[in-house]
Amino acid sequence: MSALQTLAAAVQIKGNLGSIGYGLAAIGPGVGVGIIFGNGTQAMARQPEAAGLIRANQILGFVLCEALALIGLVMPFVYPYK
Repeated sequence: MSALQTLAAAVQIKGNLGSIGYGLAAIGPGVGVGIIFGNGTQAMARQPEAAGLIRANQILGFVLCEALALIGLVMPFVYPYK
């Protein structure tokens, strides 16, 4: 396949590339939420008396991670592919 044919195939891509970008952007918050809840569960198992404080910090971290995911969801609509 020549370079011109490759370029022509790339130009014919149809669809919203923002959805691909969001799919890639959702990986980070997904990993972050897993780390937050995994480490929070370990911390509560080690210090059950501090479970309330740990849970509050866990929820705060979860909210911040999910805010990043929502920003990633909105950005393709704000800056559409032209």
